[in-house]
Amino acid sequence: MSDSAPDFVSDQYLLKQIIHLALEKKAIELVAMDVRGLSSVTDFFVICSGDSEPQVKAIADNIRRSTPHKPRHLEGYENLNWVLLDYFDVVVHVFRKDDRDYYNIEKLWADAPITEFIDEETETTDH
Repeated sequence: MSDSAPDFVSDQYLLKQIIHLALEKKAIELVAMDVRGLSSVTDFFVICSGDSEPQVKAIADNIRRSTPHKPRHLEGYENLNWVLLDYFDVVVHVFRKDDRDYYNIEKLWADAPITEFIDEETETTDH
């Protein structure tokens, strides 16, 4: 992750850790969204994709096993099309590429600040 990460990422240890863990398993189209003030359920979303079920499993497993606490809730692990890991303040969505394109949940939260992560570098896009 680069030093140019916006404040909403750089100030959040768990969020940074989850992003790093997803990138370790070559997650694609990785984004973090700041939904504070837009959602009462969580503060941040991390959304990423894998090209195959084994990659989705590897990303979800790396995050689940390497964070200091277990997720409060884990969903979709049986099918590996869309795995959700709920850490209270951070909700992680790991999709298979085709399923992510279909659900397009980023569009539902289009008002949220979003940061894209590509190969450990960040790009900020204002929405």
